[in-house]
Amino acid sequence: MRCKKAEVLLVEDNPGDIRLIQEAFQEGDIFSHLNIARDGEQAMAYLRRQGVYSNCPRPAFILLDLNLPRKDGREVLAEIKEDKLLRQIPVVILSTSTNDEDVCRAYDLHANCYVPKPLDMDQLVQLGRSLEEFWLTTVLLPA
Repeated sequence: MRCKKAEVLLVEDNPGDIRLIQEAFQEGDIFSHLNIARDGEQAMAYLRRQGVYSNCPRPAFILLDLNLPRKDGREVLAEIKEDKLLRQIPVVILSTSTNDEDVCRAYDLHANCYVPKPLDMDQLVQLGRSLEEFWLTTVLLPA
C-alpha cells in the first residue's frame, strides 16, 4: 500500500474541465495529487521548476490538453520530449479532439498515449482509475 500520494501535473486551461477532473479524482478515491498548470508556459515553468514553481514536485505523469493559450500543447509536448531532464516523464494527451491528424501528430511528438476526454463523470472517474492503475501501479517508472 502506498503511503504517499503520487504527483500528477494536469495542464488544462478550461476551468470547468479542471473542476470535473478534480472531482473525478476525489470521487474515484484516486491516490494522486493533481497539480494544475493553466497554459503551456506555466506547464514548462512548473516542469523546469522556475520562479514560483521552484519547489514543486516532479510529476509521475502529465495529463496534457492540446489546445492551450500562450503555448500550445503540441509545443509543450515537443519541449518535454526534447529535454533530457523531462523526457522520461510519461505524457498522456487528454483532449476533446479525436481528429486523426491530432492523434498522429501527438504520437509523432512521442506522447505516451492519447485519450479522448470522457463525456460524463462516471467515464472520467473510470479514466482516472485506469490511469492510476496503469501509470502508478502496473508500470515501473524512473525515480
